[in-house]
Amino acid sequence: MINVFFIVIISALLLNFFLGLLADILNVKAAKQEVPGSLVGIYQPEEYQRSQEYLRVHTRFSLISGSVSLLLILAVWLTGTFNSLDQFIRGWGFIPLVNGLIFAGILAAAYGIVELPFNIYATFVIEQRFGFNKTSPRTFILDMVKSTAIALPLGGLLLAGVLALFQYAGSYAWLYAFVIVVLVSLIVSYVAPTWIMPLFNKFKPMPEGELREAITNYTKSVKFSVSNLFIIDSSKRSTKSNAFFTGFGNNKRIALFDTLINQHTVPEIVAIIGHEVGHYKKKHVIQGLVISMLNMLLVFFLLSIFLNSPGLFQSFRMQQQSIYAGLLFFGLLYTPLELVLGIGIQALSRRNEYEADQFAARTVPQPESMITALKKLASHNLSNLTPHPLYVFLNYSHPPLLKRINAINEMKPHIMNGPGDCVGKKRNGILFS
Repeated sequence: MINVFFIVIISALLLNFFLGLLADILNVKAAKQEVPGSLVGIYQPEEYQRSQEYLRVHTRFSLISGSVSLLLILAVWLTGTFNSLDQFIRGWGFIPLVNGLIFAGILAAAYGIVELPFNIYATFVIEQRFGFNKTSPRTFILDMVKSTAIALPLGGLLLAGVLALFQYAGSYAWLYAFVIVVLVSLIVSYVAPTWIMPLFNKFKPMPEGELREAITNYTKSVKFSVSNLFIIDSSKRSTKSNAFFTGFGNNKRIALFDTLINQHTVPEIVAIIGHEVGHYKKKHVIQGLVISMLNMLLVFFLLSIFLNSPGLFQSFRMQQQSIYAGLLFFGLLYTPLELVLGIGIQALSRRNEYEADQFAARTVPQPESMITALKKLASHNLSNLTPHPLYVFLNYSHPPLLKRINAINEMKPHIMNGPGDCVGKKRNGILFS
């Protein structure tokens, strides 16, 4: 049935798709045949051509996978499949809570089946073609099995709790659900470094030596306490490199990809660590957590308003209302607001990346190593050096490489000597984390 909900949702889905398509087209057209003058030396000419081809291949693949996803959503919606599935499940005679878990489980399984060939192609064809893939079929299957084994009980219990709250907890159910989801998210974030991540990668303590000593000396100089330094065996999946911090409190740890260690000098790795420390020192981690919680609070509040709207269910041709179907339909209704908020969050993230870069450049012993680290990451990961501004605006959580380098160069006269002098002073792009 065509009503205001139908118009809003289908308009948002189409706008999201065609805006992304326009950004993709402009991004490919913005690619230069030759390395930009200010970035000469990052790529050998043949490698730069490979990076351009990598961009084109990924853009075509993204267009195909995105088109399939949109067409499937529209097909399931407009053919009344959501209603048919709901009526089929109701016929089994279970209580609404069980119906909801089955409804969500079937849709999640169907989505996983559709997504699987795309994941296989991306890993074993595209990444393989450009020399990145190191994932064996066995590792790919085990990753999928482990992810499912974790997501099923955890996601199922969380969904059951949310459904039960909205079914029985009255007008403040949305607030109770928000609290439960936040608590679960914090608990998972705390235990993930020691219980979940090691299921997928080996976290080997960094051995004593020049690198560990340099990192330890740096973190002490900026008064950042961390004793958990690990090397991840990321090379068993990809040749791409990165580094990240994870956990909080006593569970906080620095994790370096083994590929990063093999491709960068000690000063460059220290600069990368400095960037990550900068996120903590500039309160970006807390800021991100607060924004995430506020966004979740908004989601649950709006959900409480629209969850029982007859028009929402009529727009999806549903014969009967239910909380579990309402959750799905609200997720689609939230698309336009999610797009707008996402753009704002990406812009804030890019600003934070500049601050983290500047913190590293001011505090590491060799500020120039920050720039060389960024350049090497771009080269090894075949990053696009000339992304279109619209594509950056919509998709990048990190600023483009050239802008990051220019920002560091502009502050050079203000960089102080000594790693601790400025402590306390006030993507995709090239990633650290």
